[in-house]
Amino acid sequence: MSRTTHAFSAPDLSALAKTLKRELDARAELPGHVELLNMLTRAVGFRNYQHFKASRAAEDRLAKPNAIEAEPAVDFRRVEQTARCFAGTEVLARWPGKHNQQQLALWVIWSFLPTGSEVVEKDVNAVLMRHNGFGDHVLLRRELVNMGLLVRTPDCRLYRRVEKRPPPEARALIRLVTSGRIDGA
Repeated sequence: MSRTTHAFSAPDLSALAKTLKRELDARAELPGHVELLNMLTRAVGFRNYQHFKASRAAEDRLAKPNAIEAEPAVDFRRVEQTARCFAGTEVLARWPGKHNQQQLALWVIWSFLPTGSEVVEKDVNAVLMRHNGFGDHVLLRRELVNMGLLVRTPDCRLYRRVEKRPPPEARALIRLVTSGRIDGA
């Protein structure tokens, strides 16, 4: 049976040593294993070793998110396949054929748009053209709007990037593309 390890720290090593010496001097014989554990944990403010273990277990449970709140695992194969469309640059060299890869690619393009202000269509087009290698910035703009990553006024003159937290795969792809560590395919 494997043992659970618990990190132990004492805020003041000198106080720990003094407390242990005092407890050892009060005994006629050397303490056993459990008695030593109780001495150590009492020296740092716990009632006994069981109290220390229960406190650490509660701390671990609170530090870990619930299974419902846990972030889903990143599908690195999907990220890698979509990254190939960028061919090692911040420019989307080709429009992905699969819808789920298109959505990931749009998150990367979204990350290049200015935040927190309304932008005229000409400036949005300039950003999209700068990061578009297949010659259809209008497709990118329309898909960003359809996906809810970009909103526009009814007259289509002003655009604003919608601030959202990208999904895990999108965050991984954004990091990969902006770091320039993609091998072109």
